[in-house]
Amino acid sequence: MSDLLERLRGRGWRMTAQRRVVAEVLDGEHVHLTADEVLTRAAVRLPEISRATVYNTLGELVSLGEVSEVATDGRAKRYDPNAHRPHHHLVCSRCDAIRDVHPGGDLLADLPATERFGFTVHEAEVTYRGLCPDCTRT
Repeated sequence: MSDLLERLRGRGWRMTAQRRVVAEVLDGEHVHLTADEVLTRAAVRLPEISRATVYNTLGELVSLGEVSEVATDGRAKRYDPNAHRPHHHLVCSRCDAIRDVHPGGDLLADLPATERFGFTVHEAEVTYRGLCPDCTRT
């Protein structure tokens, strides 16, 4: 489970009702919602929340480094609250379901010097693609 709410409280982030609801919707494991999905779920809890408030809050959470934006194949950005634990993503090619994965090894160390082309590499992102169990059955 993500600890987004605890991290935000620890930072002294001003927790309005709207911000709290957005953070609650995002908090959890394997959460990768679009802004519209966040809005839909937040509106169930707080019907008066506006689209602008959701988008502004997501932007602020990304700027704070508390939530990461995840883009897959030019589709809508998704928001990942698991921003403080390095991980990769497993994406279903059919339904776009996303799961966090934590494989072993050091991707930076695995990149040979001959393949770095003079770059000083400080980060690696990996996206695994395939079919989720639900899509495999259909």
